[in-house]
Amino acid sequence: MLAFDPNCLPNKFTEFQEVAFEKAFNKMEDAILYRHFVPRSLWKLQKWLRIGSEKHSIVSQQIIDKFLHECISSNFDEQHSRVINCTQEDEPNINMLKALVEESGMEQIDYKFLRDTAINLLTAGRNTISAGLSWFFWLVSTHPKVEIKILEEIRANFNANEENWLISEVKNLNKLVYLHGAICEALRLFPPVPFEHKCAIKSDILPSGDCIGPNTMIYYSLYSMGRMEQIWGKDCLEFKPEKWISEKRSNIQIPSYKFIAFNAGPRSCLGKNLSFIQMKIVAIALLWNFHFQVVEGHSVCPSVSVILHMKHGLKVHVTKRSN
Repeated sequence: MLAFDPNCLPNKFTEFQEVAFEKAFNKMEDAILYRHFVPRSLWKLQKWLRIGSEKHSIVSQQIIDKFLHECISSNFDEQHSRVINCTQEDEPNINMLKALVEESGMEQIDYKFLRDTAINLLTAGRNTISAGLSWFFWLVSTHPKVEIKILEEIRANFNANEENWLISEVKNLNKLVYLHGAICEALRLFPPVPFEHKCAIKSDILPSGDCIGPNTMIYYSLYSMGRMEQIWGKDCLEFKPEKWISEKRSNIQIPSYKFIAFNAGPRSCLGKNLSFIQMKIVAIALLWNFHFQVVEGHSVCPSVSVILHMKHGLKVHVTKRSN
């Protein structure tokens, strides 16, 4: 069993403190969404005048920069701009920033590079993973047969009686064919990034035969494409992990231009494999230890955002399993 501390969960009267960094990132998402629906000249003018959503964006960027600067400074010797030497006792404090510096062989700390890299990582994985997992748990909780099959697969591939069994046997994640299919199916129906845009550098002709001129912006909906009958068949609106499993009980490799939750071709997400590992570990840890039941009458629908959040969150009753 995984360790569980009931005191780590807040009681119903606990109010979470507002985190400035979290609020700032949400404001940035709102500003990015706004830029998709207004002329570029308008939002650039608002940015220059520091008004409207662009004013909030500038303030949010300053809060994020301050937070990341503090994180970077706490890891490195700011006076000498060098990595603080870590002893064996400090090994548990190794983090991604230190790993990045050590792996790149950086002799002098480039704060701007580290800040930009941190923002890139946070933007790519902060809300996308949590949004994807929220929809996954909602789908699994409303499809009991899927939940049973996932638990059976976990039981068959992991020795849950050992201490820290999930971390020690992480290599077995690749054996969880049905879980992988369930996650892919959730991402097909509810892609964390619901729409994207591309801009033509020069004149081109689309596969449909339509001509586009240079600097033409084209928007496409990943959310809609994941639900199109001509792409996914008549059962395109149903949650069926079996879509991703072959007769030989292995995962079917769907072309990236069909399953575009991680973009496609040269623009495919570099963190795709890492995202699957994260989602699988969280899914296993929670489903093995807890049963989730959606609160009756709770409305589940997408929000209008650059990230496909649940508009009202996901309210569930949680029951501890006795595996």
